Amino acid sequence: MSVPSSPSPAPTISPTAGSPPPAGPKENAVARIIDSLMQLAEDGSVPRNIRRGAQSAKDELGKPRVALDMRIASAVYMLDDLANDPNLPTHGRTAIWSIISNLESVQ
Repeated sequence: MSVPSSPSPAPTISPTAGSPPPAGPKENAVARIIDSLMQLAEDGSVPRNIRRGAQSAKDELGKPRVALDMRIASAVYMLDDLANDPNLPTHGRTAIWSIISNLESVQ
């Protein structure tokens, strides 16, 4: 006769020293904003300088060693300059304003 074994407890997974801390709501919001900037940077219907500026703002937001509020302020400053470009199509300007609004709501 065999004795039924009791279920073993689930192993606990501890974070390793090299793994990043769990993402919070602000980091998740910034990740969504970075995705929006990536879409703008890849949009062929907006001028090249706008695509480059969107890429620069995305790179600025992705800097891990800079405080979040400083990254957001830099990105908003860059995007505000882009929104005032007279060659920017209406849909691009609307996208930039939406991204700026989302960034300001994170702060």
